[in-house]
Amino acid sequence: MRLKEKVAVITGASSGIGEATAKKFATEGAKLVLVDLKKVDVDRTIEDIKSLGAECIGIEADVTDRPKVEQLMKATVDHFGKIDIVINNAGITQDAKLEKMTEQEWDNVIDVNLKGVFNVAQAAAKVMIEQKSGVILNASSVVGMYGNFGQTNYAAAKWGVNGMTKSWAKELGRHGIRVNAIAPGFVTTPLVDKMPEKVKEMMKGKSVLGRMGKPEDIANGYTFLASDEAQYITGTILSIDGGTVL
Repeated sequence: MRLKEKVAVITGASSGIGEATAKKFATEGAKLVLVDLKKVDVDRTIEDIKSLGAECIGIEADVTDRPKVEQLMKATVDHFGKIDIVINNAGITQDAKLEKMTEQEWDNVIDVNLKGVFNVAQAAAKVMIEQKSGVILNASSVVGMYGNFGQTNYAAAKWGVNGMTKSWAKELGRHGIRVNAIAPGFVTTPLVDKMPEKVKEMMKGKSVLGRMGKPEDIANGYTFLASDEAQYITGTILSIDGGTVL
């Protein structure tokens, strides 16, 4: 087991990539703290995790709420005694072309996808610095590297995540903390499943492998980067996109 006895906090853990990552970590021996907006959604995932034999707790928290984020890190340390891994996965989209995007749509996406990542990483880093060890993994996107039609807010947030990832890697390396990010391509999440078939076919066609990614593809990447197999990797933005951007 690559993550045996490691304590991992995963935000946005009740569905999609977050849920797949939680299940993968459970099979690798991790102890889990699952975080999402609604406790009822977290509880459903917890039942699945416990069936895999993993120790797991759930916390309801909004990553844009700094006091709640501080509380969830304290609750993790109180329960497990440490924080080894943070998966900064929580995120939203509110798409619109530049001329039609509202200020609220801009603010909502920046708050969750950029400020939320900052809040979680900062709170976790304080614990990890004291431990002199830890791994912070952020959710980026190929959109944050190449842009995308109708996603000004999302692209800006993910560009910011990339910059923060590299900055934190430089700052925290001296404390034994690694910081990396994964930039997924188009992945079959519940949000994508609701899109029109022609849009999904377009997404599929952009990959040289002829398919969209699965949440498990991204979870495998997080597992590698969280493990000791990646102990000399930091400051990296790992694209897992099926060749979408070639």
